[in-house]
Amino acid sequence: MDTDRLILALAADNDHRPQPVRSQLAMALLVTLPVAAAMMLVTIGLRPDFMAAMRNPFFDLKFVIALALAIPAIVISVHLSRPDASIGRWVWMLLLSPFILIAAIIAEMMVPQRTPMMMRMVGKSAGLCTMAISLFSLPILGAVLLALRHGAPSRPAFVGALAGLMSSGLAATIYAAHCADDSPLFVAVWYTLATLLVTGLGAVLGARMLRY
Repeated sequence: MDTDRLILALAADNDHRPQPVRSQLAMALLVTLPVAAAMMLVTIGLRPDFMAAMRNPFFDLKFVIALALAIPAIVISVHLSRPDASIGRWVWMLLLSPFILIAAIIAEMMVPQRTPMMMRMVGKSAGLCTMAISLFSLPILGAVLLALRHGAPSRPAFVGALAGLMSSGLAATIYAAHCADDSPLFVAVWYTLATLLVTGLGAVLGARMLRY
């Protein structure tokens, strides 16, 4: 091969470099979030009083709590997709959602309630909540893990767990539009249970899929 052809071949290889993890992850979320939303609309739909419920701050807080879990997980997973990256102070971002949830529980305790605490905690749809969030998470989790394979994380199980956190957080955001149980106590039990299930699944899959 002469010099000119070698230069052209090297230039062609350079033009086909793999996209960075953040681009792959953004593409994965752009594809799967509408899929998860469609799954919710087709199966269980929006809660009938959705527009009126938006005036209830505890209803709105469900979206805030879920997104406060998903967004830090996205940021940290992209950071840890490099083999030389360390978790360091980034882990504190994961405490944002629990902090908001605890503050919401305290705020609800300060408001006079007609419904007993145990009934607010159990709610009307505990089983549906755990199942729906877990199921809506699956397409997101699969696509996110495939996107993270374009990186080289030194802690594949931990990054897989982060993929589970972001997937369950985004799925919980979608499910919250249907959920008629607005108590932070309900969120603390059943949303958390679904999150733990998906996070555990993400850790198991990540340990295998993200190893390099």
